Amino acid sequence: MLRIPAQSPYAKEANVLVSGLQAYFVSKLNAVALEYGEGKSCEAVIWGRDGGKHGGGSRYEARDEVVFNRGSVNVSQVHYDDDKTKKLGSATAISTIIHPHNPHAPSMHMHISWTQMRDGKGYWRIMADLNPSLIGESDLDKRIFSSTLKEATGKHYEEGAAQGNRYFDIPVLGRTRGVSHYYLEGYNSGDFQADKAFAKEVGESVIDTYIAIISAKLASHPNFTSEKKEEQLAYHTLYLFQVLTLDRGTTSGLLVHDQNDVGIMGSIPSHVNRDILSTWQELMPKPQDELVTALLKALPKENPTPVDEKTKKALANAVRKHYKKHPEALSMQASGEIVPPTVDNHS
Repeated sequence: MLRIPAQSPYAKEANVLVSGLQAYFVSKLNAVALEYGEGKSCEAVIWGRDGGKHGGGSRYEARDEVVFNRGSVNVSQVHYDDDKTKKLGSATAISTIIHPHNPHAPSMHMHISWTQMRDGKGYWRIMADLNPSLIGESDLDKRIFSSTLKEATGKHYEEGAAQGNRYFDIPVLGRTRGVSHYYLEGYNSGDFQADKAFAKEVGESVIDTYIAIISAKLASHPNFTSEKKEEQLAYHTLYLFQVLTLDRGTTSGLLVHDQNDVGIMGSIPSHVNRDILSTWQELMPKPQDELVTALLKALPKENPTPVDEKTKKALANAVRKHYKKHPEALSMQASGEIVPPTVDNHS
């Protein structure tokens, strides 16, 4: 599929950056699959926005099920070079989530993006968070991941860590998604090249550290019990809950267009526990209780509850329908100190 790229020089440079990070991470994941699994490489899936007229993207999906429960490394660039009515010029991003099959190995999410407005002004968003299923054995991994973030982000660490802790909070459950968080929103020092180098440093450092963490876990815990898998299933349920009821990036992507639902929902683990999810419905404030009801309706009835491609689309439609019916509920989603006007930018 022919995808027309954004014409902005900054957008072009940002695309080279995120594409390079994608290739780097995929090569590392393939090496882990070769070492600890069946050696099945990640597989590329291409999509186009409006048939490629307004860009699109590629995602590499993990295929080695011995090592990965689910994994996706997405790069996208959407632009409106031919539509002067849009506030947004272009948005270029890498967004990745890896869920290992082994419950002893933690999941990880990372997002780095450059958003450029029609007037040429732009900003970076940098996110990274470590998500262990087995919280009781996560202290060392938390220290390692947090230390990496602190070293890579330097003077921006305290701000990003504070915003990350706020963004990934789940108020109704009294806990956060993940144990180490970083979220820097709307960042622009005035020096694009320096900021790009900063984003690259954070991305590569997070990738290297995460690969080291899961490699160590897979080497030291080649086997696991059914009880540990149950803990993982419960955590994967919490992950789905946070992503589909609180994550502003996921919701914004679904509201802007419906041309990459499966890719946007690439962060969802392969199975969850619908019985656990159902117990959280009554904890939700109105109208978010309706959203959880809709999610339960979209999920298969069995337990463990599979989340296949058909189910991903059903979940995406449930989220989209809910916020079109209750646009005021968008204010109840997660945020740091800065709330990006993503949906408004695309209008």
